[in-house]
Amino acid sequence: MMALVDCNNFYASCERVFDPLLEGQPIVVLSNNDGCVIARSQEAKDLGIKMGTPAFEIRELIEQQGVQVFSSNYTLYGDMSARVMETLRQFSPHVEVYSIDEAFLDADGLPGGSEPDALLRWGQELRATVRRHVGIPVGVGIGPTKALAKVANHIAKKHPQHKKVGVFVLDGHKREEILQNFPIGDVWGIGRKHAERLMQQGASTALAFTQLPESWVKQHMSVVGQRLQRELRGQSCLSLELVAQAKQNICTSRSFPDMLEDVELIREAVSTHASRCAFKLRREGSCAGALTVFVHTNRFKENEPQYANAQTLLLPQASADSRVLVRAALRGLDMIYKKGYRYKKAGVIVSKIVPRLQVQQDLFASSEENSRLMKVMDSLNSRYGQEKVRVASLGYAKDWRLRREKLSPCYTTSLAEVLLVRG
Repeated sequence: MMALVDCNNFYASCERVFDPLLEGQPIVVLSNNDGCVIARSQEAKDLGIKMGTPAFEIRELIEQQGVQVFSSNYTLYGDMSARVMETLRQFSPHVEVYSIDEAFLDADGLPGGSEPDALLRWGQELRATVRRHVGIPVGVGIGPTKALAKVANHIAKKHPQHKKVGVFVLDGHKREEILQNFPIGDVWGIGRKHAERLMQQGASTALAFTQLPESWVKQHMSVVGQRLQRELRGQSCLSLELVAQAKQNICTSRSFPDMLEDVELIREAVSTHASRCAFKLRREGSCAGALTVFVHTNRFKENEPQYANAQTLLLPQASADSRVLVRAALRGLDMIYKKGYRYKKAGVIVSKIVPRLQVQQDLFASSEENSRLMKVMDSLNSRYGQEKVRVASLGYAKDWRLRREKLSPCYTTSLAEVLLVRG
């Protein structure tokens, strides 16, 4: 058996953990530069606020209904996610972190047994422990396969009969009954186009999908659809991925709050993106052999001149040194920047990523000394705050940085922002 644990309205729930007055109030979290809605509490969903809605379109509704608005605080959400995942590891030795707010767990061989009642008690204890330790509400779906665990989780969170319990066990005896009433569009991995095609074939439910000929499914939905069909039939085809796959590239980019013409501000932005790519590489014990820098104007401003370009540079030696990557990024920017345009976005992508220990060393380079320097820089920044020690070209200008006017404190990662409890 497998379990899928999914945090409820995760970003909104993170904000509530540190402000109990938010309980029961509608909450929305906005995207970069406070542009669009990317997360909603249940109360905000009930008001009809849709994902992706531009913030300015619901300004009146926000004021009328007292909607609490937050800028996205990825530092807080990432740390809270890590705490949830660490708690889940107390309940199973095998945990696959599927996303920032979801994880699959191996639910076989549990001390309490594998009977439905035992699994239900296990799920309830897990749910209560996560809420007690981290403060985040979760739903737990348990089934014979990953796809059926997804179905079970959907029922645990959405079905009125099981919503309060927050746990649902989908065993073999219930499979057909549940899938018969499960819309095909809600099945994990079935997108809008596939759903439309399946409904044209008369497969409007998950059960009807499982009854289609495998040959038809493979022909029209590839082997991926075939595996999904078998999973819904109760045949496990997707095992837990316990080791995260090595990334083939890392991208860091941001849209500017306002369009920029000043090349020095764009250089600061590109330097910052390259430096953050370098930090991510070091954190993963990797190095990159190539770097791409890109810029573009705002394609939605049709009345303005349009320009977009990118430049890829191969590094003489794969590196995770901030100085090396920043120099390469600025060299690439010099090759593509053109005057006379107002730029909306810039970014850096590092690729040809290899494990640090597999990098062929340069006989004449001070690799060990450079590595130690980066470790010291990371250590100081970890202790005193991000980018306290930096490459000079990162600068201190704020004009290009994210607009985050509703940002909550980083309660769990910054000593200066830890909540104070007074007696």
